[in-house]
Amino acid sequence: MGLSADSFQSIRFSSPHRLLEVDRLMALAASVGAAGAHGGMTEIDFDWARRTRRMKEELDMYVEIQTFLPREDPAVFEHAVKVAKEAGASSLRVVCLLGRRYEMFDSLAAWKDAVAGFHRQIETAVPIVERHKMRLGIENHKDWRVDEQVKLLEQYSSEYVGVSLDTGNNLSVLDDPMETVEKLAPYTFNVHFKDMGVEETPTGFHLSEVPLGDGMLDLKRMVETIQRARPDVHFSLEMITRDPLNVPCVTDRYWSTFGDVCGLALAQTLQRVRAHCPSRPLPTIAGLSFDERYALERTLVTRSIDYAREHLGLGV
Repeated sequence: MGLSADSFQSIRFSSPHRLLEVDRLMALAASVGAAGAHGGMTEIDFDWARRTRRMKEELDMYVEIQTFLPREDPAVFEHAVKVAKEAGASSLRVVCLLGRRYEMFDSLAAWKDAVAGFHRQIETAVPIVERHKMRLGIENHKDWRVDEQVKLLEQYSSEYVGVSLDTGNNLSVLDDPMETVEKLAPYTFNVHFKDMGVEETPTGFHLSEVPLGDGMLDLKRMVETIQRARPDVHFSLEMITRDPLNVPCVTDRYWSTFGDVCGLALAQTLQRVRAHCPSRPLPTIAGLSFDERYALERTLVTRSIDYAREHLGLGV
């Protein structure tokens, strides 16, 4: 198991680009005994790529790179693909939506307009990643519900277009997390591996990453499901240390983009939340200095790595 960039948000958000470069992340991974790095790139040039590949080989780590779907100029995306490949990346990770569906849109029409834009970007990306034989994982990033994402993947039907599977995100869009893993595992290229804590609120629930083993997810079953479908996939820990996220699933605005979701999904989600009251307070960072936040991140990351090694068979 390796690390994703958001396991050290204190460093990521203090950088000028608000990205944690994969080479810097490899150094952090080595310091905590992790096996690889799933991070970004800010120097999108071949000199950086060759330095990164040398570091990867010296540390004997895997590398997966986060980038962005094509925007105005497809050549920019293609250049990023070439640089990532030169750096030794086994796959890429992108998101369609940089935020959360239920926070960014207040109508179904606005969401559908955004979806049309996502498809234009993906249609541009497909021939590029196929040409360079680079696997492109689209994350379930609190945007697509699981059946929507499966339909998208079936539509493009490319061996180079799949999923960057986040094991916890779909709780926020009222999906069963185990069902999400089961449906997306066959398409998975890389994994943001996490456990989740939940706590009911007057408007829905709080959702928070917690150290592996402290939360509500059936991690062992998830690992077995993913490995059975994709034996070569890497698991990158995403232990995000932050204040809990608010999922206001009993408000009108939340439901404005979910026109085809029945009340059963809400009832089942709230039942899960109520059945998994946290045994300890959800992690928070309010009032912490940079040093305090970084120290807390290292503590929670290390606890998670130890749990993965001892209980999940995920060696480092």
